[in-house]
Amino acid sequence: MRPRGSIPALVTPFVASGALDLVAFRDLLDWHLSQGSNAVVVAGSTGESGALQEVEYCSLLAVAVERLKGRLPIIAGVGGASTQQSQNLAKLAERAGADAILATTPSYSRPTQMGLLAHYQALCAATTLPLILYNVPARTGVDLLPETVMQLSALPQIVGIKEAVADPERMNALVKLRHPGFAVLSGDDPTALRALGAGADGVISVVANLVPRAFSDLCRYAAESKLHAALAIDAMLSPLYEATGVESNPIPVKAGLSMLGRIQDSLRLPLQPLRHEHRSAMRAALAESTRDSPAGLAA
Repeated sequence: MRPRGSIPALVTPFVASGALDLVAFRDLLDWHLSQGSNAVVVAGSTGESGALQEVEYCSLLAVAVERLKGRLPIIAGVGGASTQQSQNLAKLAERAGADAILATTPSYSRPTQMGLLAHYQALCAATTLPLILYNVPARTGVDLLPETVMQLSALPQIVGIKEAVADPERMNALVKLRHPGFAVLSGDDPTALRALGAGADGVISVVANLVPRAFSDLCRYAAESKLHAALAIDAMLSPLYEATGVESNPIPVKAGLSMLGRIQDSLRLPLQPLRHEHRSAMRAALAESTRDSPAGLAA
């Protein structure tokens, strides 16, 4: 498996009571399949993975496997403060039929680079699934450095990295590590086109939850070196990048999906719905960025 193109990090829909909304989840899967997404991430950080019970994690993956039937790769989010927690989730993901795992660096524990190397080696030993590294220091408190990534990229089971550090020098350093068995993916929507231009293979995206066709087109045009077309889409999506960053992910994107009528605006504590003062900006960004009429957007 070589991850590429537009890969939405899916939200996890909940009903008002807080239970999983599997009806809405199936609809989201159908939508992304029809809109040109290249894969989906299930139960990642955008999917409120830290608030999910194991049975819910398994249920989401089972529904995705049954619904997509091999037509779209399913990447399962894996993470935790300890290696053992991550290993357990990786085993559950493999049992459920996921195609790969997206494994974040351990949160809160703040291991050394040697600890990170040992963590991913142990994770590879716990599953046969292809593994995508995920570096997001703003959430985990630890930075997976390019020197460590270079060592990990030599392992056949590790097929790529999602890099959420927006510094262009970081992306340039990682792109140099690309080889036929190792892809580099941006994890930052506002700088995604820049990363693609530098040689990244694709984007694991939050905004693609809201505009899957447009984001898929952006990635495709960048891959085809159709820079003018890619820049036009990127400019169109710029207000949406800003609107999805005003509060912690996935608060804004869930509000946007609710405005589009695709899910209920329901999150699990400690997350709460988008504040009123940010909603008009989200509605305006959606109206500019979607091909559907904005007339149906909810208040």
